[in-house]
Amino acid sequence: MVYADDVIILGGILCTIKKNTESYVVASKEVGQEVNADKTKYKVMSRYQNAEHSHNIKTDNRVEEFKYLGTTITNQNSIQDETKIRLKSGNASYYSVQNLLSSNLLSKNLKINIYKTIILLVVLYGCETWSLTLREKCRVRVFESRVLKRIFGSKSEVTGEWRKLHNEELNNLYSSPNIAQVIKSRIMRWAGHVAQMRERRGIYRGLVGKPEGKRPLGRHRHRREDIKMDLQELECGGMDWISLAQDRNR
Repeated sequence: MVYADDVIILGGILCTIKKNTESYVVASKEVGQEVNADKTKYKVMSRYQNAEHSHNIKTDNRVEEFKYLGTTITNQNSIQDETKIRLKSGNASYYSVQNLLSSNLLSKNLKINIYKTIILLVVLYGCETWSLTLREKCRVRVFESRVLKRIFGSKSEVTGEWRKLHNEELNNLYSSPNIAQVIKSRIMRWAGHVAQMRERRGIYRGLVGKPEGKRPLGRHRHRREDIKMDLQELECGGMDWISLAQDRNR
């Protein structure tokens, strides 16, 4: 028996899910694979609370979240749970090397390289698709400040007392883009990559498309198209960034 990786089947309505699933089952049998019904799970994503009761899927394996390619996908389509998991993994990496970060035998540059290659990569996995709120930005900045305080240690005052470094002092000593700036940079780089795909790809249509119908009352969530706000911080808010990304010569 040949085993395959996890496969996700998406659809806006139940008949689409059924049709795609049947096609997948047929294609799997042709290559000698078999779908395990006991391990098959499904998740309903909707802003309406009664949506989960309006289907007749013949399985009891309904979940509120699942992992796909290392990223946690929730039924509320919220990035908060994913950032918490990423920071939890970052804490585990941090505690595994904290003795190295506080060692006097290693230089500050080497400690920073350890942070960037061992800790930061774990935290920023999949951050290209994040839509950070102000609260999430504060959380990742607090995490980075804790690591940098371990790297640079304390500061001696004239009185002979030692104190912890302030955030501004840490930024000056670190002399590299902070973690929030790195996330924005990766988001813009990924958005430029998606813009080059043009209309033939669904991910491009999802980035620049305008949803139909009416949205519910209240403030809308931060969207991927709001990358324009990040460009305004770089004083590039007036440019047509999609056309610029599609022009490889420029």
